[in-house]
Amino acid sequence: MDLNNPVTATYVIAAGIMILKLMGQGWITVYRMMKVGAGFRNPEDANKGLLNANPNPNQIEPNEYVERSRRMHLNDLENIPAFLVAGLLFSFTNPSLLLAQVLMYGFVAMRAMHFIAYSNAWSHEVRATFFTFGSLAIMFMAGYSIYYVF
Repeated sequence: MDLNNPVTATYVIAAGIMILKLMGQGWITVYRMMKVGAGFRNPEDANKGLLNANPNPNQIEPNEYVERSRRMHLNDLENIPAFLVAGLLFSFTNPSLLLAQVLMYGFVAMRAMHFIAYSNAWSHEVRATFFTFGSLAIMFMAGYSIYYVF
């Protein structure tokens, strides 16, 4: 692993983007909670405080605007860590740069499209299409890495 290796650089860029996406989704959820003053999860979240000057017991009820962001975050937590590991393992196999870029940047693109589709409540079929291509990229990298060892 050397940053002068273009495959390693590809992985670092793709992984960095995905880590920012994963962490950013949590902040999007917080933004949405603060925007609507609802969707908090814990009873103590409805207590009066600096950022909650007018508490309301309904603040801890589910709010679809906030819950959508939470579901997106959970989806990222189901997919991005697998990419981070599979991409790293794949990088050790000395793949061609083109293959690495197609798989890694392809995964990033599919997660971006999944984010857009989920944010805009597009149909499950559309979201599933983006998920499928991203998932296949992860599975290919993992399988390729295992095959490379043998």
